[in-house]
Amino acid sequence: MGTTVKIREKYQVTIPEDVRAEIPLKVGERVEVIVRGDEIIIHPVMEIPRSQKWFWTKEWQDKIAQSMKDIADGKVKVFKSVKEAKKQFGD
Repeated sequence: MGTTVKIREKYQVTIPEDVRAEIPLKVGERVEVIVRGDEIIIHPVMEIPRSQKWFWTKEWQDKIAQSMKDIADGKVKVFKSVKEAKKQFGD
């Protein structure tokens, strides 16, 4: 069972301490408010700088996941030098 809070002036509510202990929030962080049926859902939002948005696309995250799998499966080669890598790739 949750904790009840009172709606204050300007429809503001305080997130109770026990809830903040489970989902750490800092003053100034943003949350998203969603209406689902007769419920109000509030959840934290991670803001990403526009210049880094590409990193969080599904396409890029799929590539990262595949890379991590390749590393875990030992499908990578570590070169001791740039010269060695160039030799491997014919440069």
